[in-house]
Amino acid sequence: MDVMKIANWFRVRNYSDMQVDESIDELTQLKLMKLLYFSQGVFLAAYHKRLFDDPILAWNYGPVVKQVHDKYVGKRGIVNDNVPITNADLSDYENINSDEEASAVLEAVDRAYGSMSSSDLVNITHSQTPWKTTPQSGEISTDKIEKYFKDHVVTYG
Repeated sequence: MDVMKIANWFRVRNYSDMQVDESIDELTQLKLMKLLYFSQGVFLAAYHKRLFDDPILAWNYGPVVKQVHDKYVGKRGIVNDNVPITNADLSDYENINSDEEASAVLEAVDRAYGSMSSSDLVNITHSQTPWKTTPQSGEISTDKIEKYFKDHVVTYG
């Protein structure tokens, strides 16, 4: 699946949430990176396959998908005026919602982590083995992510 479409899913969800609750903060690039990492981890643990093909890198502030970073570089908020939601973004959201596995994982990640601050999410990822054991700017291996999420995050039963 295209990581930019997944990014748009989170952007559209955040925009929608902000419309009904003014206390909800605009999604930032930093927070999106962590949500993508958690989504990949949960998807790997649940389905033993990748949600998206892009590598996740171990940067200073935690896991990063470079393609998404490059699109939003220099922007803090990525939902409102800086990067408005388009019809194409809405279409990405609908397409992903039609994929049962992807939508189930994204919904679960949004419920578990969506209300947390960017700094809380950075702290969580910095405490996890996949980021801690990967050299700075190196690619976090899919195997490390899957094992960690199977052992520590995704529970069955």
